[in-house]
Amino acid sequence: MSLSRKLLAEGLGTALLLAVVIGSGVMAERLSGGNVAIALLANTLATVGGLYILIEVFGPVSGAHFNPAVSAVMAWRGELPVASLVPYIAVQLIGAMLGAWLAHAMFDMSILQFSTKVRSGTGQWIAESVATFGLLLVILRAPGSRMAAMVAAYIGAAYWFTASTSFANPAAVFGRMFSDSFAGIAPNSALGFVVAELIGAAVAVGVHGLLSQPAVASAAVTGEAQRV
Repeated sequence: MSLSRKLLAEGLGTALLLAVVIGSGVMAERLSGGNVAIALLANTLATVGGLYILIEVFGPVSGAHFNPAVSAVMAWRGELPVASLVPYIAVQLIGAMLGAWLAHAMFDMSILQFSTKVRSGTGQWIAESVATFGLLLVILRAPGSRMAAMVAAYIGAAYWFTASTSFANPAAVFGRMFSDSFAGIAPNSALGFVVAELIGAAVAVGVHGLLSQPAVASAAVTGEAQRV
C-alpha cells in the first residue's frame, strides 16, 4: 500500500471522526432541551458507532490511527516507518480541522470559529492521561479481529468515567479547538490535554511491556525444555 493512500485514509478518517464527534454534539445539544446528560449520551453513542465503522473501513489501508499518540507508539514499536510519522500526524491534524469545519457547514454554523469552552485543572489532566492510557493499552493488547469493537467500546465507556469525557487524542484536541460547540475545547486548554495524553500513552507502552514479559519468559522456558 503506497504512503499516499495511507495518508488519504488517515486524513479522511480523522476528518470523518471529528465530524461525527462535533456534529453529534451539536445535534444532541439542540435536541436535548438543556439536559446535558442526554446530550452526552447521544454524543457518546454516535461516537462509538462512528469510530467502530471508521476503524473497520480504514484499518486495512492505514491502520486507522486517526491519532498522533497512536501513530507515535506504532513508530516506536516499528509497526509504522519512522519516516511516515510526521506525514501521518500532519494529515491527522489537517483532517481534524477539516472535520470540524464540515460539521459546522452541515449545521449552518459559522465555519471559522474557536472554542471558548475551558477544560483545565488537575482532574481534567489526570482524566486525559487515564483515557489515553486505556485506549493505547486496548490497542496494544486487543486481538486484531476484535480491535475495532474493543476500541469503540472503551471510548464509549471513557466518555462517562473520565472527567474530561475522553478526548484521548491530540488530533481531536486540535480539531475541537476550532468548534465553539458542545464538544469544543478552548485553545488555552489544549496544551495541558495534549501533554496529559502523551504521558498516558507512554505509560501504556510501559505497562504493556510489563504484562508481556511473563509470556515471553514462559515461551523461553518452554522452548528450552523442549530442546532438553
